[in-house]
Amino acid sequence: MDLDEIQLTAEEAMSKAVDYLKQELRGIRTGRASTALVEFIKVDYYGSATDLRSLALISTPEATQILIKPFDAGTVQLIVKAIQTSGLGLNPMSEGKQIRLSIPPLTGERRQQLTASVKHMAENAKITVRNARRDANKHIEAAAKDKTLHVSEDEIEKAKEEIQNLLKQYEKAVDDAAEQKRKEIETV
Repeated sequence: MDLDEIQLTAEEAMSKAVDYLKQELRGIRTGRASTALVEFIKVDYYGSATDLRSLALISTPEATQILIKPFDAGTVQLIVKAIQTSGLGLNPMSEGKQIRLSIPPLTGERRQQLTASVKHMAENAKITVRNARRDANKHIEAAAKDKTLHVSEDEIEKAKEEIQNLLKQYEKAVDDAAEQKRKEIETV
């Protein structure tokens, strides 16, 4: 593997970690209703974990409500169960062929818990990004020892420096995403 491939692989891994964090942060609730809160809840649909958005139409008729209309009326109870076990602290109300979720205002204590959760998720994303850097540096060292590649010490140092710059860039992206979500949570 040459140095460019190593850098591309590292950047791809770092990018995936940030994208995953952003997707996870969408599922943390704030004071307002958002379809992103429930879209990725996994429902046990005929033995396979399926995203809720694949099984139902999700809308927000009001600022504090989410309305879920399953495509198959037989899945209402499965969806209710999935929401109850999701850990979001929401109480789904089944209304025949649809489910209504009222989003209660967040208490100060709950805001602190959610902020701590965001911080923990961000730290996990940073760990993933740092692991990508570590792996890239290992591959660079291996390339340096491989005599068939003819890599100079300057190229090795430059490659390590570029990997470090990527790390800084993606750690900043993680911090920015976490800070934005923290602000959303703390907005009353």
